[in-house]
Amino acid sequence: MVTIRPAAERGHANHGWLDSNFSFSFDQYYDPAHMGFRALRVINEDRIAPATGFGKHPHRDMEILTYVLEGAVRHEDSTGASETLVPGELQHMSAGTGVRHSEMNPSDAETLHLLQIWLVPNRLGIPPKYEQKRFTVQDEPNRLHLLASTDARDGSFKIYSGAELLAAKLDAGGSVSHTFKLGNGWLQVARGSVSVAGGTLHAGDGLQLEGESSITIASKSGAEILLFDLA
Repeated sequence: MVTIRPAAERGHANHGWLDSNFSFSFDQYYDPAHMGFRALRVINEDRIAPATGFGKHPHRDMEILTYVLEGAVRHEDSTGASETLVPGELQHMSAGTGVRHSEMNPSDAETLHLLQIWLVPNRLGIPPKYEQKRFTVQDEPNRLHLLASTDARDGSFKIYSGAELLAAKLDAGGSVSHTFKLGNGWLQVARGSVSVAGGTLHAGDGLQLEGESSITIASKSGAEILLFDLA
């Protein structure tokens, strides 16, 4: 069964310095019909104004991934990590027993555009961990790249959740296919538009897949996608 989550129906909040769209209930946006899907708890599309951001705040027992689309994010946390994340890289943080971190836009001119992802962990109380890495999504289009997995295979981040994350950049006329390992899926269109499951999805749209064995995603004009394989 496939269910479209249209971009225009997401939750929305604009705080001036922060413009956010929420695929699932988050903060003051509450929709009992959209509380997450399987281990996927949060997909927030954030636009953060220059020289602003999230000050130090705590997390606990959550797997957090950050995927930058435009600009850069300056990350600092209580593990001692202090890094700048740019497009082409993925950030992974296991909050575990507890971590405090800040996420700031270091640019004085450029808006930061990112996807913030939270996954419910399958192990609680692990030591906090931070890591980031460049992947070749932009350099090798028209193939799915494994970014995070349950077993760290193929150079992906190991995450403590019943989920795996893949990403692809599609050239005009390009396509990718995936056979689900864990049984369910979520497709998030980050840029452009794609043809999938007999319909067309645009940037910001999501597609929930339950009990589907595989998926083929094509784009006439080019796109960038995130695909979650979920237990």
